Amino acid sequence: MTGTGPLSGLRVVELDAIGPVPLAAMVLADLGASVVRVARAPGAGQVWADTGGAVLNRNRPHVHLDLKDPAGREAALALIDRADALIEGFRPGVTERLGLGPEVCLGRNPRLVYARMTGWGQTGPRADRAGHDLNYLGLTGALYAMGEADRPPPPPLNLVGDYGGGAMFAVTGLLAAVIQARATGRGQVVDVAMTDGAAVLSSLFFALAASGLWQDGRATNLLDGSKPFYRTYACADGRFVAVAALEPAFFAQLIAGLGLEPALYPQFDPGGWPAMQATFAEIFAGHPRDHWVQVFAGTDACVSPVLAFGEAADDPHNAARGTFVRVDGVVQPAPAPRFSATPCTVDPGRRGLIDLSEALAAWADGAG
Repeated sequence: MTGTGPLSGLRVVELDAIGPVPLAAMVLADLGASVVRVARAPGAGQVWADTGGAVLNRNRPHVHLDLKDPAGREAALALIDRADALIEGFRPGVTERLGLGPEVCLGRNPRLVYARMTGWGQTGPRADRAGHDLNYLGLTGALYAMGEADRPPPPPLNLVGDYGGGAMFAVTGLLAAVIQARATGRGQVVDVAMTDGAAVLSSLFFALAASGLWQDGRATNLLDGSKPFYRTYACADGRFVAVAALEPAFFAQLIAGLGLEPALYPQFDPGGWPAMQATFAEIFAGHPRDHWVQVFAGTDACVSPVLAFGEAADDPHNAARGTFVRVDGVVQPAPAPRFSATPCTVDPGRRGLIDLSEALAAWADGAG
């Protein structure tokens, strides 16, 4: 069950859930950790759905246990006894009611790292309330800063709250606590709140605000699309390009590629920005997206195509790096980041239903 990546030998129990828990577990498994996903059997009134499919649930097997049944709970605890870490993503108190809370698990396995991922965190007046990525992001200030000035903030998929503020901080927190546990022999609970993580991701903007370089409001700041040299433009074929020519040297190459006279378009003249944006929009709309890809190929104008998910794997840069892989006919992102000595792979053989006895045998002392 152990991969070849740098986390080879790390044992993690994943209590199956929707949201960012599967992504966090996938990243750990991609990096070589031996992860066992605990899920209810289909059709058994399951609480936890298998929404990850062949991608989010890759690189790790799963066992079917009814955690509301004493036998299922004891089976899960037998696995937890041999684990380095556990990750769960339910509302506060759920695992306690199942008899699988931190007090029970750390009482049996004192070196265990117990990572809990929720939207609001384990404490606070909203801790017991339902929510989703958009709610969590809205509480941090980040959502308010996104979008056009005269329209409500748009939902930015669930990349920032669920996955950036949740899954990535869960991986970071879990690994940090494992390092501590290996040094001291003592585990601990890691309280991962998506609101906390998304707030940390916003640190730059709090720093800019403290320096007087950021103001509340949409489309009024450097990185929020209000500047003609940092935004997206529609092309003749209905597709888009991303323009991010922030530095003067890059802006000069943008102007050259658009065939404009530099003296007529000073970059940092706010009074000229509306006209500049209109000009840029008109020019980009005159040709298909891939025309502009060719125009700016090999330059530092910071102009790139805006690709759909279905196009991304075929982009020459992504293809050259192997950013996406095809496994059993399914296109999916390859593991990241890259390691020179301990490469990571997607191994279909590490996925699928196994018996608890197999999982316990694989985690016997000295096994991976």
